[in-house]
Amino acid sequence: MDELNQAPMVRDLRLSGRGVERILRCKVLQSPLAGVSDKIFRALVRRWAPDALLFTEMVNATSLELGHGRGKVEELSEETGPIGVQLFDHRPEAMADAARRAEAAGAFLIDINMGCPVRKIARKGGGSGLIRDPDLACRIVETVASAVRVPVTVKTRLGWCNQPQHEGSRDAAVAWCRQLESAGATLLTLHGRTREQRFSGSADWEAIAAVKQALSIPVIANGDVNSPEAARRCLEKTGADGVMVGRGTMGAPWLVGQIDAALSGRAIPLTPGPRERLMLASEQLQALVESRGDHGLLIARKHMSWTCTGFTGASQFRQKLMRAPTPDQALTLLQEQQEQLA
Repeated sequence: MDELNQAPMVRDLRLSGRGVERILRCKVLQSPLAGVSDKIFRALVRRWAPDALLFTEMVNATSLELGHGRGKVEELSEETGPIGVQLFDHRPEAMADAARRAEAAGAFLIDINMGCPVRKIARKGGGSGLIRDPDLACRIVETVASAVRVPVTVKTRLGWCNQPQHEGSRDAAVAWCRQLESAGATLLTLHGRTREQRFSGSADWEAIAAVKQALSIPVIANGDVNSPEAARRCLEKTGADGVMVGRGTMGAPWLVGQIDAALSGRAIPLTPGPRERLMLASEQLQALVESRGDHGLLIARKHMSWTCTGFTGASQFRQKLMRAPTPDQALTLLQEQQEQLA
């Protein structure tokens, strides 16, 4: 850990939109996570990472158009710190309209998802499906960038097909990312896997390095960044301007702050112990129930299954917790387990 504190990264990233400049003071970004990175989760991440760029869950442009997804962006004004809105769709004008709505709601920037590997999204031409239609992808970037004043960024993958560690595939990744830059993207977050790989195998950090060397806009590395040590190795390997942390934060909202501290040369916050994790699980459950009613328990179950770890009998406890039929019974179980660990 001491070695991580010896070479701090202090250079701010400046992103210029069409009249609005945004400054990123933290080089660690929290990835948009569908069904996870809601307002309550973001508040927990923010506790350890006050300056980090966080994101809403991925928002369907059509849902904003119809009114279904507005709750995901209309709460931004109630939060502190920079929060980007990530949009997905395959229709340029719909994306532009959604971007204008998100900007009006207070989005720090607009991010366009061109990396989601989920079949039902890619099949309709959104997410990673845009990798197979670069002309449409570029039209979307151009249209969105012309519609808003804040910076427009893109999150994508190395390509569609699975050709890891292949020189030709890296050249294709560079060409793809150059097109996005030329279309008006002011920052690119690149996951070091193809769509076909989804989350299997290892992220190709060397391919990210090749893209970084070829682009003039900032490049954020994504994939297999799940600890301060991994973040440092990733930056050394890729030369990227920062890292984005995704699945590693599920059940670990402190991870973004730990990585930020390590890269900034500050003392790394301690990982919460089992009792502290149970307290966080209780807090998150209560907040979700207050926000969503009894449905909050259903949402909280996955978070509690990730968070309630690290003590003898944790597996059996989680099974019992998942079967709790009401929020009150779940909270009672959490309180009793905390008392046992006291």
